[in-house]
Amino acid sequence: MSEQFADIEALLKRALSPVEPPKELEARLEGTLGSLVDMAAGELEAWELSAMRDPRNWVRPAAAAAVGSGAAVGLVLVRTQRRRHKRRKESDSSVDLLGRTLRDLAREARRVADDLF
Repeated sequence: MSEQFADIEALLKRALSPVEPPKELEARLEGTLGSLVDMAAGELEAWELSAMRDPRNWVRPAAAAAVGSGAAVGLVLVRTQRRRHKRRKESDSSVDLLGRTLRDLAREARRVADDLF
C-alpha cells in the first residue's frame, strides 16, 4: 500500500515540477506587449480633445488606455521575471529578495514610461 503512495507521490512531483519557457517565447511576448503599448500610445496621441464633447467618441481612447495599461504592466512583469534567478542568488533573506524585486519592478516601470514619453 505504501509503495503505491510512493509511486503516486513520485508521479505528482514529476508532473508538477516547474518548466522554464523557451527563450524565443519570452522575446516574442515582450515584442508583442511592446508593440501594443506603442499602438495604444499612438492612438491616444491621435485623439483630438475637441471630440471629447461627444461620449460616443470616448470608446476608442478608453479601449486604447485599457489595452496600453495592461500591456505596459505585462511588459514590466515579463522584464522583471527575467532576472528572478539572479535576484534569488544575490539576496540574503526573503526581505532582501522582496526589496530587490520591488526595485526591479520600479526600474522597469520607469523604462517603459521613458520609452513612451
